[in-house]
Amino acid sequence: MIDQEQVHRVANLARLELTPEEEEQFTTQLASILDYIEQLNELDVTNVPPTTRAIDVSNITREDKLQPYPDRESILNSAPEQEGEFFKVPKILNAE
Repeated sequence: MIDQEQVHRVANLARLELTPEEEEQFTTQLASILDYIEQLNELDVTNVPPTTRAIDVSNITREDKLQPYPDRESILNSAPEQEGEFFKVPKILNAE
């Protein structure tokens, strides 16, 4: 299915410098992956709805609670620049 010459060509296109041993290792690994994909392609999934996960997962979140940081001065003092009680950061918006 895939040979070492193809791995070498792809590595060259990706600007990867692989040793002959690495090319041989990747050839074996990629062949295994492609064989597995072929097995998956044999499955009949016509009545299976598209999903993003095999099992249903819900995100468990907590309510945000605003709390001031107890030692604000130490954080401000460790900043590269500050202006009064605030961090001073470089301007990032374009003037246009």
